[in-house]
Amino acid sequence: MKYYEDMVDMGCFSRSELVSRLALKEATAASLLLQYQKKGYIERVRHDLYVAISIENKQPVLSRYEIGSRLFPDACVSHHSAFEVYGYANQVFYEVYVKTNSRFKEFEYGDVVYRRIAPKEPIQIQKAHGVKVTSVEQTVIDSISAVEKIGGLEELIRCLVLIPYLNEDKLLTALATYKNGFLYQKSGFLMEQLNGSLGLSDSFFQECKKHVPKADRYLTKDHSDCVLHRDWRLIGPKDITKKINKGVTDYDEKSQTNSSAGDL
Repeated sequence: MKYYEDMVDMGCFSRSELVSRLALKEATAASLLLQYQKKGYIERVRHDLYVAISIENKQPVLSRYEIGSRLFPDACVSHHSAFEVYGYANQVFYEVYVKTNSRFKEFEYGDVVYRRIAPKEPIQIQKAHGVKVTSVEQTVIDSISAVEKIGGLEELIRCLVLIPYLNEDKLLTALATYKNGFLYQKSGFLMEQLNGSLGLSDSFFQECKKHVPKADRYLTKDHSDCVLHRDWRLIGPKDITKKINKGVTDYDEKSQTNSSAGDL
């Protein structure tokens, strides 16, 4: 266990990082990695990336999000995974979305699937709970752009209503990176619907409207119970908050039905 505490301090590491940090020869580092894996002191996350394992609870010393943000030097956690880091997620998924320029095939470690998202530069990144993660504002715009990556519209809305504050300048910076009129359209509409809690100014919505395409679009692929919101040229639910209320009601009814069935 000579090097175990050093490995715990590093958390995640590659063989080359081990060589550099512990001043080892390549052959010595390779042998050490094999020995410590057999003893359960470390585990291989993926090719040439290892994580230290706690002796007390036999679990990785880093969270799934910390591991995701350490996959590559430029990696950061994004989309629904970022909402989870901030505590703004309604659910916790068994997958971690990672933004990085380094290509990798999705892989599974510890019953969690790690998925790559190709970044659009520049990215707003910050540190939260020891994790490199997209800013809240970047996360919001990324998630509106790819609703399927955060569990659908209902889950997105539930995440948004948990956010206490959004910086308008950062939102507009993230939107400008995409250069996508439809994204301005969707973002402005959704945040206007929820603006009672978000408190965004009229100037923010006016800026979004400047980029709205001259064509009516559907908010999502689900076209049921939709109306045209003329200001946004967007076809979507009349009141998006009812979608999350409906989801809660449906869940409660299903739970009651299952409970009743169990009593029979």
